[in-house]
Amino acid sequence: MGIQVEIVTPERRLVSGEFDLVTLPGVDGQMGIMRGHAPLLSTLDIGEIILHAGSDTQYIAVSGGVVEVRPDKVTVLADTAERAEEIDVERAQAALERARQSLAENPPPQRRVVMEAALRRSSLRLKVASRRRMRQRQAPTFEESEA
Repeated sequence: MGIQVEIVTPERRLVSGEFDLVTLPGVDGQMGIMRGHAPLLSTLDIGEIILHAGSDTQYIAVSGGVVEVRPDKVTVLADTAERAEEIDVERAQAALERARQSLAENPPPQRRVVMEAALRRSSLRLKVASRRRMRQRQAPTFEESEA
């Protein structure tokens, strides 16, 4: 028996299901959560949520938020979140280039913090999207599985 996971953003419910293991990007480092975990309330950093259910793994880019953990349920209230398959790679690449260019122009400190966060989010989105492409290449085709 797994742990129930709900991931919601202000716009929608992204995930609602049962998983064996949830890995979350806490502000103090990665957290692994399984059924029976001690209650916990934490802030999330920009990072990757990884959901494991049997042999299936799902990747989600999250730009921060909060998580509540109970022994039987994980609830994530994310600022923004996207599944790997939803990420527009070209758009993420363009955002990364814009953030790099803005940082190269030596912005004032308060603007620099915003640009560094944009750079982290864009890099994360590209990383998560690439996991989907890697998984697709690794998945055997019907012919390969029959051989």
